[in-house]
Amino acid sequence: MHNHEHEHSITHKHETEACCASCSDGTCSEEKSGHKKELIELAIAVFIAVAGFFILNASKTGNISSRYFYLGIALELAGYILAARDVLKGALKGIIKGRVMDELFLMSIASIGAFIIGATEEAIGVMVLYRIGEMLQESAADKSRQSIRAVLALRPDSARLKRNGVWITVSPEEVKPGDELLVRPGEKVPVDGRVLSGMASFDTSSLTGESEPSPAGPGDKAMAGFIVKDAVINIIAEKPASESSAARIVELVEHARSKKASTELFISRFAKWYTPIVVILAAMAAFLPPILIPGEKLSVWVYRALVMLVISCPCALVISVPLGYFGGLGGAARRGILVKGASVLDTLAEARTVVFDKTGTLTDGSFTVKALNPHNGHTEDSLLLHASAAAAHSNHPLAKAIRSAWQSRGLENPIIDESNYSEIPGHGTEALFNGVKVLAGSDKILHLKGIEHPCEPAQGTEIHVASDSVYLGRIDMGDSLKPDGKAAVRRLKALGVKRLLMLTGDSEGAAMRTAQEAGLDEVHSGLLPEGKLERLEAVLAEQKKGTVLFVGDGVNDAPVLARADAGIAMGLAGAEAAMESADVVLMKDEPSGVADAIEYARRTRRIVKQNIAMALAVKVVVISFGALGLAAMWQAIIADVGVALLAVLNSGRALFVPRQASIQ
Repeated sequence: MHNHEHEHSITHKHETEACCASCSDGTCSEEKSGHKKELIELAIAVFIAVAGFFILNASKTGNISSRYFYLGIALELAGYILAARDVLKGALKGIIKGRVMDELFLMSIASIGAFIIGATEEAIGVMVLYRIGEMLQESAADKSRQSIRAVLALRPDSARLKRNGVWITVSPEEVKPGDELLVRPGEKVPVDGRVLSGMASFDTSSLTGESEPSPAGPGDKAMAGFIVKDAVINIIAEKPASESSAARIVELVEHARSKKASTELFISRFAKWYTPIVVILAAMAAFLPPILIPGEKLSVWVYRALVMLVISCPCALVISVPLGYFGGLGGAARRGILVKGASVLDTLAEARTVVFDKTGTLTDGSFTVKALNPHNGHTEDSLLLHASAAAAHSNHPLAKAIRSAWQSRGLENPIIDESNYSEIPGHGTEALFNGVKVLAGSDKILHLKGIEHPCEPAQGTEIHVASDSVYLGRIDMGDSLKPDGKAAVRRLKALGVKRLLMLTGDSEGAAMRTAQEAGLDEVHSGLLPEGKLERLEAVLAEQKKGTVLFVGDGVNDAPVLARADAGIAMGLAGAEAAMESADVVLMKDEPSGVADAIEYARRTRRIVKQNIAMALAVKVVVISFGALGLAAMWQAIIADVGVALLAVLNSGRALFVPRQASIQ
């Protein structure tokens, strides 16, 4: 089996981890050079074996002296050893370490047996074709690694920063938060930061999968790995290179290599009984008919048994299954969906319940004025004006939203002297406006100041406003559902997700409004982090079939992201803790990425199952033919290599998944 325990050179070629994390141009050229040397070695082996074949046959027919018979045998043996060296070495290591029943053991005993019974050309041909198949499969595997290499190439090579008034070029690792950087058109942003000056557009496709350039100006995010398209910009660094987006992505992809999917583990368990059974059946086929059936030749049945052993080699399974998952990981990465391992793909494929956080996940997290409810004869403009005055110097997101709403009406915010402004922690703000005290805040501030007002249950986030102890009205605040929120929920339902719910710390009114707008089935509001975890535990306990996914973006989501069968974090706006705890990171902050991830996972697993079914079906047919004497060893090895290559080609389909396709 090609698993993590194998140490021989041939199996190392098929481990999906091989060189995917470190393959630079130099490493890839070394691989090509290695293939070239191997082809030369095989060509020499074939040449020596063919020479031995002709010498051997010429000595048998009397065309040359019979003393050359042993030279022919020696040349054929030398050709066989040269072609089979790595396979025999790997089988011997396996036997020494107690791992007997693997495909190298099968190949070894089949070819050695063929050599012993005089089918020397077939024994050599088996090894040559096997190794050619190995190289072809490795080349196909390289194509599936390319998308992962593209992600790993996100790390910029250098950074241009200002030191003592002079621009110098340094390694990104030398950049510190607060350093001023210069990035020219065509260059990658070296570390996470913000645009300090200049206007440009970013190519963000390497991180987000989004092909449309993103315009950027002063104050906008500039993430490591973004490529500046059309202008010189200055950036202020906010994080060291080790904590940049590109570094986190590289870490996630490297972490993905260490996990194995349940189907792969099935293949590992499968070999423990598959190989012994095949060997026992082959032994029975070799020795029972000559013993039980008069006139049957031992050599004929031994040959048939050897054919059975060759075709029983599980190469196609152990190569194509991990390769299929690796292709799925690469295909998802191309769409800005980073999956931390093949096992997560299986979890996504079985999703039947999806739990969403609210703010920053389903909604954009930016508060806006949803409704103005003036009282006591005041107008909407009067209500909003007084609220803007009361919130003139506050940095609270709600205060900023109120001031923005007033400015959106084409009016200047009222100017309030800071000496006439104060904040009341946990309640609101107070200011002197036109010689009169105005205040804005929660219902608590009205009770604190003894201001009469309608007492109604809060339907969401509300800001109450008063002036000169007179209640002016209420401003309903809220954040907006992300543009693709409704579509994401519809797609999840179409994919067979049976239960869609929201866990949020927001108020009941705000949570219900968002849930109804998105089309969710169930809402649990007012939850602290421990409350979210308890509620998720209950959901997991109630789950009878399939898996539970949690989608979030904040630090308070980290526990539930870690506890869910698979946690999905919003990568661009998400908190570090959320990304670390999650199994999947969506580099585009769009809920529809959850449906994309499920679709990719299901398609990948379907491809893997097709490979398993195809490989086993071919083996059963050819093993049957071999037992009946209808298939020679040539047909056996060609069938085995052929089905392995077909499985590899099929696995490559996992890399190319249609965007937002309705994959069931």
